[in-house]
Amino acid sequence: MLVEPMYQGNVGSVARAMKNFGYSDLVLVNPCELEGQARAMASHARDVLEGARITSTLEEAVQGADLLVGTTGVSSLKAGEHIRLPLYPAREFKEKIKEYSGTIAVLFGREDNGFSNDELKSFDMLITVPTSEIYPIMNLSHAVSIVLYELSELDGGNNPLAEGFDLQLLYGHLDELLEEIDYPVHKKDKTSLMLRRIFGRAGLTPREVQTLRGIIRKTERKMGFSVEAENLQKIEDSESTEKFI
Repeated sequence: MLVEPMYQGNVGSVARAMKNFGYSDLVLVNPCELEGQARAMASHARDVLEGARITSTLEEAVQGADLLVGTTGVSSLKAGEHIRLPLYPAREFKEKIKEYSGTIAVLFGREDNGFSNDELKSFDMLITVPTSEIYPIMNLSHAVSIVLYELSELDGGNNPLAEGFDLQLLYGHLDELLEEIDYPVHKKDKTSLMLRRIFGRAGLTPREVQTLRGIIRKTERKMGFSVEAENLQKIEDSESTEKFI
């Protein structure tokens, strides 16, 4: 998935790299114009380019994905800053997900400034391509090629990933719990992000997510938040039912 790519030559080259390594599901978020240069660089992968799904927003692009994996060439300078941590090399990422089955979206940012901090916070995991510290930022199509090479021949396993929809409910429920326990305001955002990254790299199954949410609900009831918890549960149950209609 390419987020606001600026150069059509890069988009065409990415399509070619995808076909080289057996991938075809290309999603473009608010891309540049895709004309002759993009088709020329795609070469015999024009079918990947022409079959790309184009969206206007990142939120629309990731709908249906169970795990959101962002890429970055810049790591956090401090261990306490979780926006870019933990950061996994692409090869190590492959080892982490090889036993899972589900829809995983791998996102690549803009050529000039990558992803914003808010976008990075929305990802479940972060991966990178190890490079020289002297010049760590790679050309977009080169970075995509290396990541796809590392992930090639990935058949998927037997452990189903929880749906992204249910993960978002879990994250929202955790944020509400932090509010209810009067968690320090200055720590709340970092803690919320840390929890997201912990559960993101854990590869939670559907049952594990439901169990965690059940524990939170019981905790809220014990704390005297039963009415709010029950109303929230009714809304969530209604939304979950809509997925199967």
